[in-house]
Amino acid sequence: MKISEIKYLSVSELNAKLKELNSELFNLRFSHATRSLANPMAIHNVKKDIARVKTVLREKELENKGGNDGNN
Repeated sequence: MKISEIKYLSVSELNAKLKELNSELFNLRFSHATRSLANPMAIHNVKKDIARVKTVLREKELENKGGNDGNN
């Protein structure tokens, strides 16, 4: 998933995507442990997608705080 696609998702959609990716990562790790994983790079790709989603979530969190941190 590209970052440009992720940036246009809402916070609730990002949280749902994060949950989905974590589940997928678990399944890939389980398959890898049982030696039935066809593409080991899939784990790497899912981890990168999780990082992208978390980054955008953090950006949106900071954006919502805006100037409301009390520092002038």
